[in-house]
Amino acid sequence: MYKKILVPTDGSETGSKVIPHAVALAKSCNAAVVGLNVTDPYPYSGLAESVPITADQYRVHVTKLAEDALKPLQDACAAGAVPFEPVIAEDIHPWKAMLDVAKDRGCDLVVIASHGRRGVQALLLGSETQKLLTHSTVPVLVLR
Repeated sequence: MYKKILVPTDGSETGSKVIPHAVALAKSCNAAVVGLNVTDPYPYSGLAESVPITADQYRVHVTKLAEDALKPLQDACAAGAVPFEPVIAEDIHPWKAMLDVAKDRGCDLVVIASHGRRGVQALLLGSETQKLLTHSTVPVLVLR
């Protein structure tokens, strides 16, 4: 049914809860998993000499954090003999990066966690999952 499943993860405990479900689904469909971590662009570009770290230092740091966030998904895919492709994308809007990667990599399903925020907290913090659901043309499976 599905051939490529996009699994965005931020490395959080909540985000990691989708891993066993996504890997089991991919295995049952004989699908590959595209693991995604979205990093923020370099935040100091307009500050000239008052920058605490260089752009290169920043990218090395966030790349390491992204690789660490993707590692549990990569390990679970390896254990389940599911093909895995890691992707690290840079965007200020994670939901947009998810849509772009899904399209670019030919993903036909997105499996994502919901942090389950409600009411004012959801309104103030926003929801990347909600934005993804609003704009996606690819089916999205939301797990809590």
